[in-house]
Amino acid sequence: MLDLRTIRENPALIVEKLGVKNFDAEEIIDQILQLDVEIRALKKSLDDNLQTQNIGAREIGKLFKNGRQAEAEALKAKIADLKTEESQKAKHLSEKENLIQNQLLLLPNMPHASVACGKGVDDNEIIYTEGDASDLLFEVAPHWDLVKKYDIIDFDLGSKITGAGFPVYKNKGAKLQRALISFFLDSAIEAGYIEIQPPYLVNAESAYATGQLPDKEGQMYCCTEDNLYLVPTAEVPVTNIYRDIILRESDFPIKNCAYSACFRREAGSYGKDVRGLNRLHQFDKVEIVQIAHPDHSYDILEEMRAYASSLLSKLGLPFRVLRLCGGDISFTSALTYDLEVYAKAQQKWLEVSSVSNFESFQANRLKVRFKDDKGKTRLAHTLNGSALALPRIMAAILENYQTEQGIIMPEVLRKYTGFDLID
Repeated sequence: MLDLRTIRENPALIVEKLGVKNFDAEEIIDQILQLDVEIRALKKSLDDNLQTQNIGAREIGKLFKNGRQAEAEALKAKIADLKTEESQKAKHLSEKENLIQNQLLLLPNMPHASVACGKGVDDNEIIYTEGDASDLLFEVAPHWDLVKKYDIIDFDLGSKITGAGFPVYKNKGAKLQRALISFFLDSAIEAGYIEIQPPYLVNAESAYATGQLPDKEGQMYCCTEDNLYLVPTAEVPVTNIYRDIILRESDFPIKNCAYSACFRREAGSYGKDVRGLNRLHQFDKVEIVQIAHPDHSYDILEEMRAYASSLLSKLGLPFRVLRLCGGDISFTSALTYDLEVYAKAQQKWLEVSSVSNFESFQANRLKVRFKDDKGKTRLAHTLNGSALALPRIMAAILENYQTEQGIIMPEVLRKYTGFDLID
């Protein structure tokens, strides 16, 4: 959430910055500024009212002491009217504060200065490419055919049990899935991340704190009876560990990793891009999260991008890194890198990771603060990234490592799978 003081001091700059995200903020900013004026006026009026009551209360005692009972009773009646007025104004203030909070929640985060204008995915900037993205020399099959051939993932069975987008992994498919999770977690721990095993359900307050609500309410699965949400990513419960906490400067950087199943409704997703493992309602992912000092968060973002890239290098998958433009960056992010692998049978790039710096946007909602070396309380910066999301990684492994004898396992995974070949 954007800071109200920043909006008050730089409204034109915020409107300009949010325009990079193709978000017209002018009307909302005007409403926030008007509400801010009204709220400050109400607070001053309430302070004046209370001061008048306090002065009157002392005066009543003096009047009674001096035997001026009629004047004292008249002043008591006046103070009673002031109390009634105070109650009405306090209620009005609460209503205004709720209104301004709701308006603030509608504003996305301001993009970093390096984020370019753009309408969507076609305007993202490719900043790095690694590996051979040329097509294989023999006739290749897409992963949705390979999983049937080798009986490792059953999409039809998942549809029978739950619905489309909930595959059943089995045999060597289940082992490969488990191997990827272990490899990603072990790598994160080796890189200094502390492993967390979070809940898969969060309350509405947690979802608001990290920015999933109200922006992505339609994409989340909600257990309405309990008002709980299935996590779309482990980012939500892990980042909320630090909600309403004041840290010490010496605590930074805080590095956590977590495996979780992720649940997304993916409403409105249709067509060839959702075939097989390309887009699921339930999938597995290892997430990395950092809580950082504001002075160092962009260095940490580059470190996290390099770390996620190293996983793809170790898996031997061709990949590229993109800096997202304003039209493709998320509601909460200030700067995001997407990592995409090349699936040779589909002849397309598949996103497997987003690594983002949210600056103080999430921290302002979460109230994640720290005391600096001068004793001043400041907002921390939050960052997270996929390291990595499994479905498209598995799709790329199946398609890129297929041979006429079977699917060869990347060398780095073999100690986890216990086999070298899916045949």
